[in-house]
Amino acid sequence: MFSAEASGPAVEDLAGVLCGPGRIVSFARTTARLSVLVEQRSRARALAAEYRRRRVHAEVMSTECGRFLVRTAFRADLISLAEKWSDASGKTVPGGFRLDGAALRLWALAAGVPAETGYLLPFDPGAPWTHEPLAAAVDALGLAGRVLTERAGGPGVCVRGRRRLEQLAELLGSSPGGVTELWPCPPPSAARAERPAVAPNPAPGGTDGRELGGEGQLDLLSA
Repeated sequence: MFSAEASGPAVEDLAGVLCGPGRIVSFARTTARLSVLVEQRSRARALAAEYRRRRVHAEVMSTECGRFLVRTAFRADLISLAEKWSDASGKTVPGGFRLDGAALRLWALAAGVPAETGYLLPFDPGAPWTHEPLAAAVDALGLAGRVLTERAGGPGVCVRGRRRLEQLAELLGSSPGGVTELWPCPPPSAARAERPAVAPNPAPGGTDGRELGGEGQLDLLSA
């Protein structure tokens, strides 16, 4: 019931971008703009495609530092998100915030990356006060991730273990085209390893037995 496909796409799902490095600013308390810097062009395009599914247009622009900015215009339908995720200190996590698969999918698209021992959902390093409530929101989904400091490869929460990674992949849904390498990949179970086929002993009378075997686009946005 919490997977990304459990309900239709909604503007509120874009909160997942704010769980990561995304930022939102409002203008005159009537409109707001959502922006996020990402490392890969393919990630930027996949993210913009998810915005379009929610009827929100976003531009993808190259930056001088070699990264890509995904940015919306100032829009009235984003003001509610800005009000929930902003206070006097800047970006904040709304009280009682609960993650679902759709928001988690946007978080993974904005910043998620496979780690050596699991899958890392990075926090916003510029908003350290958001890290604890976001880790709690991940834990509430039953993923029980380990919080990593910047020195340990974070800041972020790392989901580990085959069962939890399978659950994470189910919550996120299928990977968009072009970013498969950025999606969680649960390790294979040792119990499922295939064993090579072995031919049976020849049948009596010189007749050989039979050997058993097995069979062994994303739309471009204007820059």
